[in-house]
Amino acid sequence: RIEAAGGKAAAFVCDVRDANAVAELVKNVEGSLGEIEILINAAGIYDNTPIGDTDEALLDLIVDVNIKGTFRMIMAVCPLMKERRKGKVVNFSSVAGVMGIQTQSLYCGTKAGIILMTQAMALELAPFDVNINTIAPGATKTPINEPLRTQPEYAHVLEAFEKLTPSNTTFSDPAEIARMVVFLSSDDARPMHGSVVLMDEGVAAGI
Repeated sequence: RIEAAGGKAAAFVCDVRDANAVAELVKNVEGSLGEIEILINAAGIYDNTPIGDTDEALLDLIVDVNIKGTFRMIMAVCPLMKERRKGKVVNFSSVAGVMGIQTQSLYCGTKAGIILMTQAMALELAPFDVNINTIAPGATKTPINEPLRTQPEYAHVLEAFEKLTPSNTTFSDPAEIARMVVFLSSDDARPMHGSVVLMDEGVAAGI
């Protein structure tokens, strides 16, 4: 669709747990498409981590992708943005970064960490006219939660989600989140540095 509209598009793959792979990705993207002006950090791992029943491999995976993966991408791209005095970075946190969710403590911790990391990085990047902000979505209609939304055995969980959601939409449309990504990547968001945009259908507003 991008090419049909007259744009240029290409797909690249890397494991954000691997610093060398991240560096190679940035090199390949700039070699193919030119200067990176927008970075969206959307790679993430979600899983339950109950106390006393979480193995080291899962612990390392969640931290390495959610926190360190986001950090690695920023370390690889933002020095170039600073040199050019131009750039937009959008990180993905979660409603779980602003409120606790039972059995998801590690996920909550990584998403809260992204919020503070974004704010601290904004202090470094704002003087170079580089904007870095965070979106914190709530439940969003994606393939990862399709079984929860469609399979009868999860009806009780879906009902619990519905009771917790003040709005009439339990699962946001991904396109709604994407429109905020577009806004934060645009010049209209120029005054925003270190902001957290909560898009959670009102879940974190209170009880």
